[in-house]
Amino acid sequence: MAITSLPAFFILLSTHCYITAFAVILRTADKNPWVNEFDYVELSCLIESISTSNPRIEWKKIENGKTSYVYFGKEISGALKNRAVLRQPATLVITNATRSDTAKYRCEVVAIEDEKSFDEILINLVVRVKPVVPRCSVPQSVPAGKVAELSCVEEEGFPKSKYQWFRNDEAMPEDPKTSPKFLNSSYTLNPETGSLKFSSVRKEDEGEYYCRAVNDAGYSECGPQMLEVYHINVLLIVLGSLAVGLVLLCVTVGLCCAYKQGFLPSEKETGSNYASPERGDGVDYARTDEEGDFRHKSSFVI
Repeated sequence: MAITSLPAFFILLSTHCYITAFAVILRTADKNPWVNEFDYVELSCLIESISTSNPRIEWKKIENGKTSYVYFGKEISGALKNRAVLRQPATLVITNATRSDTAKYRCEVVAIEDEKSFDEILINLVVRVKPVVPRCSVPQSVPAGKVAELSCVEEEGFPKSKYQWFRNDEAMPEDPKTSPKFLNSSYTLNPETGSLKFSSVRKEDEGEYYCRAVNDAGYSECGPQMLEVYHINVLLIVLGSLAVGLVLLCVTVGLCCAYKQGFLPSEKETGSNYASPERGDGVDYARTDEEGDFRHKSSFVI
């Protein structure tokens, strides 16, 4: 009589507890954790429900389509062997994260005494790497009105760095038209590649330039480098060209005058038209191959 008088919700509650008591259920506090390189991070794997007293717990790393064990047989293995521990019941703690730890990690729990004996959680870990000092290239001097290009490259940071340029310690906006100080500049700045290009450099663009590489982990800068802008003196170039031409003309005229006055050797005096003197004995001599050896070319009468 007492049993039949129990309220209906007690019976439903009892039934619900009976069902969930035989299922392993996992959850995580963060499916997409991130950490700066060399810092501490937890990959949480929390067991909400389980009946098995000694479940089998495994962690696996999934990178570039390949799967490897991180925790198996109650031991840490692989690259995390000396840099990670398992905190009960199933949370993986990495004490010194490196960039190579960026990957997907899967927590798996097998509870053979539960009706639903298996559950898993997939966690995506990102290890952020601060940029190193970028390589900056700034031309030392450029003539006014010409093209000038500055470059900035950094390849170690993760996520990929973005770039910002400074002139005389003032940040340069991506669009110069948005700032009164850079309004008349002709540059284009690409924050993705680090390129800073002037289509027509002006004297006002002269100054000390440096670049900053930035990502979520921090930033690094290269040292300032001086860009000089100078004007080309067209009049000086024209006068110089005329002076060189005048000098060449004077030299040519001088040589001609000297030749006519006989100060330079003539062609006859060089010996190029020299003829051998005739022999007076009436004998025609022919020269053999050996120098100094002569023979009669025809007979003669004494």
